[in-house]
Amino acid sequence: MECPHPIGFHAEVRERYAAAGAEVTRLVKAVPEDRWTAPTPCRDWDVRALVNHLAAQHLWVCQAAAGYTPEQIGRRFRGDVLGRNPLGVWTMAVGSALRALNVPGAPDLLVHLSYGLRDVGGYARELTAETVVHGWDLARALGETGRMPVGAARYALVEFQGYRDLAGTGRFDPPHATPPGADAQELLLALTGRDPHWSTELR
Repeated sequence: MECPHPIGFHAEVRERYAAAGAEVTRLVKAVPEDRWTAPTPCRDWDVRALVNHLAAQHLWVCQAAAGYTPEQIGRRFRGDVLGRNPLGVWTMAVGSALRALNVPGAPDLLVHLSYGLRDVGGYARELTAETVVHGWDLARALGETGRMPVGAARYALVEFQGYRDLAGTGRFDPPHATPPGADAQELLLALTGRDPHWSTELR
């Protein structure tokens, strides 16, 4: 099948995917036992629910990249996937997904998503962008500044700006206005309905 992306796309998405996953891994390792129920910028999600959501998504893309159909995957990753070992499950999920993406030809496989067909490479880019944003959510929930790694915000912003109605996906709140001169991270947070000044103290 002809590759639908420009030369270098697959290498870049693997690199960005790995970097976004590594940042979340760093944060998950830093979660104290008493912070798993702490609130996050995602409405109705505490820290555990946020990590569970990310792990389930990465487990799903791992299976899709390996060639499994949505029918075969079914409801396997619904509900609690973290069990008693959140860090272990998350690490396994993101590591397995990255290995699956590195299989020759895997990024060009077409998979059925809720909105239709998409190649695995494009879906991995989408998931990378979402992981970057949720990494910020997790960092803020843990009291960190939430400054995104260099280049990550712009990469995610480019992906999400391609959506006609991001809030309509049901995954993000409506966008906020941004001040003149806003940088890529500020624009990304606004586009995904986040208050850049959110903190557990101000919620």
